Amino acid sequence: MSATVLIIDDDKELCSLLCDFLLLEGFVPSAIHDGDEAVIHCQDHSYDAIILDIMLPGLGGLDVLRQMRQYTSTPVLMLTARGEDTDRILGLELGADDYLPKPCNPRELAARLRAILRRSHPAVDAKLKHTLEVGRTRINASNRNASFDGLDLQLTSTEFNLLLVLLNCAGTVVSKETLSQQALGRSLSAYDRSVDVHISKIRKKLATCGGDDLIVSVRGSGYQFRASAGDV
Repeated sequence: MSATVLIIDDDKELCSLLCDFLLLEGFVPSAIHDGDEAVIHCQDHSYDAIILDIMLPGLGGLDVLRQMRQYTSTPVLMLTARGEDTDRILGLELGADDYLPKPCNPRELAARLRAILRRSHPAVDAKLKHTLEVGRTRINASNRNASFDGLDLQLTSTEFNLLLVLLNCAGTVVSKETLSQQALGRSLSAYDRSVDVHISKIRKKLATCGGDDLIVSVRGSGYQFRASAGDV
């Protein structure tokens, strides 16, 4: 079954071109050109993925994302102005799964969408254990659930996949490149802070449930998950 994709962008000509291209690529695309309308529409309609332009008139893209994350975990790919790092980081912190600077290559857009859809599927990597427990942290890929001390961590799809990789390698350092490849489905590009922002969000959610200092950063190497804060 083809994946359904909603494009939220006020550039109607661009939306038309992207819809035509994505249709040829096997997606089922549709478009909305207004942020307020998109927020209301997505409460009653579900999609496999959403493409969201940050630079929307009226209700801006970041506000749209903030409101949508209150009721849906649908993967979101942001379209950002080239060089606007602040918007990208804030978008990731608000729950976006990935970003792509505009103007973008439609082929890269389709590739990013496929990567997002792959990592929202339970099978992230055939080599990984999909149900495991490290200390008080539990993860189950069959139902996409992660918890600490019995409390649901409420992770986004990307956050879930990152934690899954870290738990499978608990006690060892995992490079950012490996995390990007296995959890985000793409190579780590220069100055790309996506992994760092997502890891920061996972840390905050663990801390909220009582799991402080479980993910440590190893300067110049990557990240390590510890069973408890006292582990070396």
